[in-house]
Amino acid sequence: MGILDFFHKEKKETLDEGLAKTKANMFSKLTRALAGKNKVDDHVLDQLEEVLITSDVGVETTLKIISRIERRVAKHKYVNTQELKLILREEIASLLLENPPEGNHGRTDWPEAPKPYVILVVGVNGVGKTTTIGKLAYRFKQSGQKVYLGAADTFRAAAVEQLLVWGERVGVPVIKQKMGADPASVAFDTLTSAKANNADVVIVDTAGRLHNKVSLMNELTKIKQVMNKVTPGAPHEILLVLDASTGQNAFEQAKQFTAATQVNALAVTKLDGTAKGGVVIGISDQFHVPVKYIGLGENIEDLQVFHKKEFVDSLFGTEE
Repeated sequence: MGILDFFHKEKKETLDEGLAKTKANMFSKLTRALAGKNKVDDHVLDQLEEVLITSDVGVETTLKIISRIERRVAKHKYVNTQELKLILREEIASLLLENPPEGNHGRTDWPEAPKPYVILVVGVNGVGKTTTIGKLAYRFKQSGQKVYLGAADTFRAAAVEQLLVWGERVGVPVIKQKMGADPASVAFDTLTSAKANNADVVIVDTAGRLHNKVSLMNELTKIKQVMNKVTPGAPHEILLVLDASTGQNAFEQAKQFTAATQVNALAVTKLDGTAKGGVVIGISDQFHVPVKYIGLGENIEDLQVFHKKEFVDSLFGTEE
């Protein structure tokens, strides 16, 4: 089984369960906003705008959605509130599909695949970065890939220890150095060892600090330069991990990290524990960087590939 086929074999019920709080929050607000209404007018649209913003879809994306709905309402002259839910679903789906494609999800089985495929993982402390790395390593290994992990967050002993625990749990090697070591040196050792052992995938953790963006940018630039020397073209993927439960803070983190480095993939974690899952819609729209993975629980299998249509279907599918 190719890695793409494996990554598409998801459990829909897990997605439904993971989005349950977001769905309950959004549709309970929408139901209250539409109570007693039988026609979509300016007042209803104002209330819908408030529902989307308070569901952490984000102001810019919300205004874009409302503008599209306004055009459709104006064109059809009369739209009832039941039709509004269908239109909202269609416009959110359309908006997501207009944004960058979901990509290869780290495929390593297509003809021109780089080997090893190198993923550099960035994000602030506490968003579930190391856990995401562990779960991602599990997914790759389950699909038959040989995986190496690099503990380049050398400023926090807990980060290194946590990655070692995940390495042991998944059954993949973790390359580390002493505390305070140069992160670029760890990246060099990781890629060198991975290449020597014919690894398919390398995933490297980094320090989650935003207090000094210049320092962060310099550190990440140095890591990328070292990686490129060992494996030309590496890192092939810079994966930014965001915590959905932080809502609008996730937008700010995405803004700062995309400015500091060339992020080309996103993972949004902790969707199962929050009603703020609308943040996935806004982030996907505003940053034009594909959301590739979503975290839907604590189990090792609960990191799923983000499929736009399935996400919208799960969010709206069973809502009457």
